[in-house]
Amino acid sequence: MSKVKSMSSISTPRSGAFEIEDQIPALRRYAWKLTRDADDAADVVQMCLERAVRNFHMFQAGSNLRGWLFTILYHEFISEVRRRARRKHVVPMDEWLDPGVSGGQEDAVEMAEIQRAFGRLAPKEREILRRVGIDGESYAAVGMQMNLKAGTVKSRVFRAREHLRNLLNTPVAAGAMPRNAGRIRTGGSPMP
Repeated sequence: MSKVKSMSSISTPRSGAFEIEDQIPALRRYAWKLTRDADDAADVVQMCLERAVRNFHMFQAGSNLRGWLFTILYHEFISEVRRRARRKHVVPMDEWLDPGVSGGQEDAVEMAEIQRAFGRLAPKEREILRRVGIDGESYAAVGMQMNLKAGTVKSRVFRAREHLRNLLNTPVAAGAMPRNAGRIRTGGSPMP
């Protein structure tokens, strides 16, 4: 009997990688059973594979490769659970990253649509909306300056807002509807 090992019994890193690769579907299933989350399962499998490849020289040829990998995966899972328990509260990345700034194009288009609709109002409607809604004058002050009762000013403002809202809800030339057209506030008192 020769003390020289045959080539088939020698475990090389390349042959070990192929053997490990065959076990990946089973590792994914086991990780899913442990974590119940696809992303967490993928992370645990990744950590397991990294450790297995890095430490493949410690694997004893002829022993159960799947059992060895499952043990590594389980220990990685437990380590991750402990890491998360130490972290307390984790803020998701999308909450702490800068959300960015709007380019302003949509707001500019919306404002242009409002100005066009405002220009299409009757002169009396424009004046009363400007004074109450934009300038912030009270109904009583506008009524005194225009020789109207405060209740009449309120009803005219209401009708002018409704007319403006209808103009904004009318499809524009391109066939698009302005954003928030039904919720446009021109200022002053709350819309009914």
